[in-house]
Amino acid sequence: MADRSAPSCHLRLEWVYGYRGHQCRNNLYYTAAKEIVYFVAGVGVVYSPREHRQKFYLGHQDDIISLALHPERVLVATGQVGKEPYICVWDSYTVQTVSVLKDVHTHGIACLAFDLDGQRLVSVGLDSKNTVCVWDWRKGKLLSVAPGHTDRIFDISWDLYQPNKLVSCGVKHIKFWSLCGNSLTPKRGVFGKTGDLQTILCLACARDEVTYSGALNGDIYVWKGINLVRTIQGAHAAGIFSMNACEEGFATGGRDGCVRLWDLNFKPITVIDLRETDQGYKGLSVRSVCWRGDHILVGTQDSEIFEIVVHERNKPFLIMQGHCEGELWALAVHPTKPLAMTGSDDRSVRIWSLIDHALIARCNMEEPIRCAAVSTDGIHLALGMKDGSFTVLRVRDMTEVVHIKDRKEAIHELKYSPDGNFLAVGSNDSSVDIYGVVQRYKKVGECIGSLSFITHMDWSSDSKYLQTNDGNGKRLFYRMPSGKEVTNKEEVKVVQWASWTCVSGLEVNGIWPKYSDINDINSVDANFIGQVMVTADDYGIVKLFRYPCLRKGAKFKKYLGHSAHVTNVRWSHDHQWVVSIGGADHSVFQWKFVPDRKLKDSLHIAPQESLVDSNSDESDSDQSDVPELDSEIEQETQITYRRQVYKEDLPQLKEQCKEKRKSAASKRRERAPGNSIRLHFVHGYRGYDCRSNLFYTQTGEIVYHIAAVGVVYNRQQNTQRFYLGHDDDILCLAIHPLKDYVATGQVGRDSSIHIWDTETIKPLSVLKGYHQYGVCAVDFSADGKRLASVGIDDNHTIVLWDWKKGEKLSAVRGSKDKIFVVKINPYMPDKLITVGIKHMKFWRRAGGGLIGRKGCIGALGRTDTMMCAVYGWTEEMAFSGTSTGDVCIWRDVFLMKTVKAHDGPVFSMHALEKGFVTGGKDGVVALWDDTFERCLKTYAIKRAALAPGSKGLLLEDNPSIRAISLGHGHILVGTKNGEILEVDKSGPITLLVQGHMEGEVWGLATHPHLPICATVSDDKTLRIWDLSPSHCMLAVRKLKKGGRCCCFSPDGKALAVGLNDGSFLIVNADTLEDLVSFQHRKDVISEIRFSPGAGKYLAVASCDNFVDIYNVMSSKRVGICKGASSYITHMDWDIRGKLLQVNTGAKEQLFFEAPRGKKQTIPSLEVEKIGWASWTSVLGSCCEGIWPIIGEVTDVTASCLTSDSKVLATGDDFGFVKLFRYPAKGKFGKFKRYVAHSTHVTNVRWTYDDSLLVTVGGADTSLMLWTYEMEGHRDSRQCDSEESDLDSEEDGGYDSDVTRENEINYTIKALSTNIRPMFGIKPHLQQKEPTLDERPPVSRALPQPEKLQTNNVGKKKRPIEDLILELVFGYRGKDCRNNVHYLNDGADVIYHTASVGILYNVATGSQSFYQEHNDDILCLTVNQHPKFTNIVATGQETQQICQLQLLLFMCGMQ
Repeated sequence: MADRSAPSCHLRLEWVYGYRGHQCRNNLYYTAAKEIVYFVAGVGVVYSPREHRQKFYLGHQDDIISLALHPERVLVATGQVGKEPYICVWDSYTVQTVSVLKDVHTHGIACLAFDLDGQRLVSVGLDSKNTVCVWDWRKGKLLSVAPGHTDRIFDISWDLYQPNKLVSCGVKHIKFWSLCGNSLTPKRGVFGKTGDLQTILCLACARDEVTYSGALNGDIYVWKGINLVRTIQGAHAAGIFSMNACEEGFATGGRDGCVRLWDLNFKPITVIDLRETDQGYKGLSVRSVCWRGDHILVGTQDSEIFEIVVHERNKPFLIMQGHCEGELWALAVHPTKPLAMTGSDDRSVRIWSLIDHALIARCNMEEPIRCAAVSTDGIHLALGMKDGSFTVLRVRDMTEVVHIKDRKEAIHELKYSPDGNFLAVGSNDSSVDIYGVVQRYKKVGECIGSLSFITHMDWSSDSKYLQTNDGNGKRLFYRMPSGKEVTNKEEVKVVQWASWTCVSGLEVNGIWPKYSDINDINSVDANFIGQVMVTADDYGIVKLFRYPCLRKGAKFKKYLGHSAHVTNVRWSHDHQWVVSIGGADHSVFQWKFVPDRKLKDSLHIAPQESLVDSNSDESDSDQSDVPELDSEIEQETQITYRRQVYKEDLPQLKEQCKEKRKSAASKRRERAPGNSIRLHFVHGYRGYDCRSNLFYTQTGEIVYHIAAVGVVYNRQQNTQRFYLGHDDDILCLAIHPLKDYVATGQVGRDSSIHIWDTETIKPLSVLKGYHQYGVCAVDFSADGKRLASVGIDDNHTIVLWDWKKGEKLSAVRGSKDKIFVVKINPYMPDKLITVGIKHMKFWRRAGGGLIGRKGCIGALGRTDTMMCAVYGWTEEMAFSGTSTGDVCIWRDVFLMKTVKAHDGPVFSMHALEKGFVTGGKDGVVALWDDTFERCLKTYAIKRAALAPGSKGLLLEDNPSIRAISLGHGHILVGTKNGEILEVDKSGPITLLVQGHMEGEVWGLATHPHLPICATVSDDKTLRIWDLSPSHCMLAVRKLKKGGRCCCFSPDGKALAVGLNDGSFLIVNADTLEDLVSFQHRKDVISEIRFSPGAGKYLAVASCDNFVDIYNVMSSKRVGICKGASSYITHMDWDIRGKLLQVNTGAKEQLFFEAPRGKKQTIPSLEVEKIGWASWTSVLGSCCEGIWPIIGEVTDVTASCLTSDSKVLATGDDFGFVKLFRYPAKGKFGKFKRYVAHSTHVTNVRWTYDDSLLVTVGGADTSLMLWTYEMEGHRDSRQCDSEESDLDSEEDGGYDSDVTRENEINYTIKALSTNIRPMFGIKPHLQQKEPTLDERPPVSRALPQPEKLQTNNVGKKKRPIEDLILELVFGYRGKDCRNNVHYLNDGADVIYHTASVGILYNVATGSQSFYQEHNDDILCLTVNQHPKFTNIVATGQETQQICQLQLLLFMCGMQ
């Protein structure tokens, strides 16, 4: 079998040629260490000119477009483009991430700036509103956000002399912002008569509210406050792209290629025209300047970086060059020297030295260059052009040898033959031309087999064959030099290829993902000696594969850095380096090849060189052919927690049923019953898909979860208390280090985590808004202040919370595959680990993000699936349990060794003071010493070891262990089978809690005269439960198939059980031994019932639409009830045992006569008169009211009537248990509702004396007992009942005023209709008829765009007199309350009307106004605290209706 694993060697980024000058500005700075920081493609570069060395920051995964330097000049902030762009703040010395800021911007981050003390960062987005955000970047916390402007913003800066002030500028505007509280308020700069309104490109702030800004026409505008006070005209001949302030003054750089230095008062000091210097050229444009001391850095549009020393200003030093705008496709390497040649759409061809990391030659051509090749002797360089021609140059002096144009379309590939005699030229005309090198490039052959453009070519070693790839993905072969196509496969098989750069062919099958477009891999190059190959693709990724790579979907190592398409990639002549080029980022990356033997040494290199701490994984998620998943884990990963409808959808669904509600509201409905139920005991523990969810509390009680209930169990008294704050399955549980609080996470559309107190059972905090579908793992930090959680969304998002404040600290996408456990480092709460399917990751917090590093396995093996993890005795030690039974011991991110601990997966692990305890699928609990070297003791969970005080029976020996916890001298063990056991250190085991295993529970029957019930489930067990205070499982029997229904005989001696294969059994109710069994049906038996009285008949209903009636005594089938059009759901006998009532899946209510099964038609009035032995039906006029308004979405699955026929209990698909008055006539009856089950409540039954209601929840496997409480017995603790589906409107809950106010709609006025109809056009909107001399000249040009016509730049306008508000009549009382207050001991009255806050002086009768609102004020309050006298808060309507903009103002001090 071909090896599909990733290669063990790897690549390390060594050098990046280029600088991003296009479309960016102000992106080049000196750091404190006198290094130069800038970016290119998706890489932040720190270059040391002294050592000629580069360091790289690789935390971005798309083009970086903005950069800001912290005032201390060590930290750098960079912003990228992308759908969900983020900002990284990183250390320029260590190139490690310090903070990640995300989740706010879209499209990209256009500008960044730090404030004076470096605590806050402002960012501007590329979205349509150009959103401005202010961050507390260390915490990753958003402080304020506001829409920036309708047009692009080019620069933003903090005013370094006034706190909380910012200035931004861009297309035809400049704005002055003030940050007050969390609100950013802008004021537009007033251009006035001083200067033309125009685009401002850059700015710098100075003392005394002065701001200098560079304009598009080359002027500098000087602002005082928000007014333009003067302009410095002609500062540059064209747009000023960059302005940099330093201690000495200001430096500006412009499109005219000049850099100007100014003093602190903006008086000119000197000018440096780069176009006039030796290195200069026509068209040089400056995009970035940085002035420090006597050095100036200049970045140009064409990707050069110059360094200028001030006293030798006419000799700038060129320290970095790259290709300019236009795509970069051509790449060739010299056959004998460490040189790389590149050619681009910028029409330049350049030669780079891979040893000196420098450009050594450059030549400009007439046409854009698309491909390049160097002859075998290294003398000629051939270049293929976009216009279909190709040129050959001498490498030595770049002089032209020949220029040939035989084609019209671009030349995309050319290659010299290994013997140096021929040049093959492949064009987009679908043909390959062969030229003789010696005959001065005379055409000697042509290959015309392709139907699409030629993309790749390779010569055979003997120069006799050529293989080509084309745009259709076809691979063709030709005999050389004639160009005749070779169709004989056998002939081709023996050919040895001189190089391999083709993307299709057997040898490179594995480079293609299993489902991918044939064009998204742009380039391949094989290293035959090292047996590896490198590929370049459209996603900005360079990948390393083994060569040959025969099987599709092979594993690889991947390297990020290029932002978009990587167009070409080649090995250097000696295979020491890989060179890759980026199409749109036009950068050249040089990677060092590190073979496997050096890997071991490289692990101990400085951190940024070995494991570059990037947000990318070194390799694809699952590295190689890992052994098959354990069946149990396989099962678990396939469980889906998605719901069709979530409980959160209920309000919305009800809203959609408005019409029904209205009609129902007009009819009088039966009130809800007076009696109620209270949850009393729950059988079950969720072990089959959860782990480490079982703990001792401070007081020695046991806390765990089942269904939607958090359970605190007192093992001495055998009682339970319940946390009922969740409304769907709880999937995880963690305990606070002080063992008094618990965190539980649930399933939900926007799923929540609840932190609650185990003593008071009260919630302390609920965390929502970041996890979709559910939360599968939680963990507290050692100080108890933080909580980590993992979601079950597609990215398994990891979130770190300050849970008391309910604040998200950081978040990150965890993994594509399931994560099982998250653990916070007990010594450093900023670090955590996650484990999961082929996943072991070490994370550290960086602001609003988390930086992850994969566990480094080295030569010790492959990443296995990890099931559990704990931290050890130091902050660096961690231990994880694998799915193969090993324990991995980690130091930092490195795997030190593995220890065999269990047969099968290690599901649970717990750290002790001295040592560890583990539990596995093999049912063994093992105690270890503190280094995992010795196993001190093992306990096998066996029936034989069960102590006499157990509350049930162990279903099987050695059940799979899912949770382990220690405390109070015992080991607490939770199993997959839903059992909780307590293991005494000396050996005996006590069973405490038990429930059904995985699979739905449907069958439920209560005993006719004892507190006992029976359940049967898809887990293939039949169980008998004691409902008296001893609450335990009395008996269990394994069945050959799962079952869906059961029923006691009227004397309680026999028990009938219907199975899923169409058979049923009757067993002895005490011993559970078979009495009789039958099989007449093939489909599931859905309901089974003994006739009342002597129990003469047994009715058996199946999902194939029939009910069979058996005579119990003679064991014969005596009747068949036919006529149902769907499967049977419910069945009841009448008291005489002569009539059967049947419900079907098609919602039919049918009647059959026993024993023959003749169908009867009975009018509904008669049905009510019949005495029924039981009522479990959900249809008919007596239970019309039990169906909810949203009956289409959810089914009522079960019902049961009390023996006094007064209260009907129902269970439905939403997990609700409801009580109705019986008969529930009329639609939408009122009810009491209880939540504890998670989704479907599959069955409900009252006990024989109605003292308890027993319910089972399908997939949540739980059996719940509820005590029935008569009216008057009020227990305030838990009335989670809602009176009804309908609100109380119809009960006359409102008077007319309140109703009217309730219906006021505060939508935006602009969107609603006018108050009175208006005709005509308002004067300022009327288009004036142009006078004759103003008429535009007749022209064929397009009309000017609207925008320009209205911008009367520089036209003089008549000054407008200001109006001052003097008096306001009116007060808003119609829909507001508590909005009039006394201030200043009764001297003043404060109130509001319209958008004005009014302070009315009682003595003088005068008014003063607060006018900062821009829409109706709806509420007002006064701060009563003596410290804050006269502080008022008012809230208004805004365009985001839900967001109340609160403005605090001081009264009397406007």
